Amino acid sequence: MDTAMGAFEIKEIMRLLPHRYPFLLVDKVVSCDGQSMIHAVKNVTVNEPIFTGHFPENPIFPGVLLLEAMAQAAGLLGFKITESSPGKNDLYLFAGVDNARFKRQVLPGDTLDLKVTFEKERRGIWVFKGRAEVAGELACSADIICARRET
Repeated sequence: MDTAMGAFEIKEIMRLLPHRYPFLLVDKVVSCDGQSMIHAVKNVTVNEPIFTGHFPENPIFPGVLLLEAMAQAAGLLGFKITESSPGKNDLYLFAGVDNARFKRQVLPGDTLDLKVTFEKERRGIWVFKGRAEVAGELACSADIICARRET
């Protein structure tokens, strides 16, 4: 782990998130300050199983998976903010989404930059603002709501 920038690789992501292939949608974390922001990356490849049905002749990464990728990045940030470990202290559950907007298609070969900021927490409900970008162009934005459950 690069402690100066807060970057971490797939082993740390897999330690924190319960998701596994084909539903783990974060490949690496470029930076995370451990307090208010995270920048994660998802590499979209044509051999992902979703593209056999969405859509075979014109593969487009589904909007709902853009939201899920942002929620996974928010969960990673939540673990870093609280310095907790999954299975020991906390589990972050996707509780809702507000203000979702889709601005461009995400296609195989794109690198998806997931930029999430922590906004507030109240009674175990966490609110994050997320942006999914491709080459600096906004693909999706949304407010991600997570529920923190102590295990």
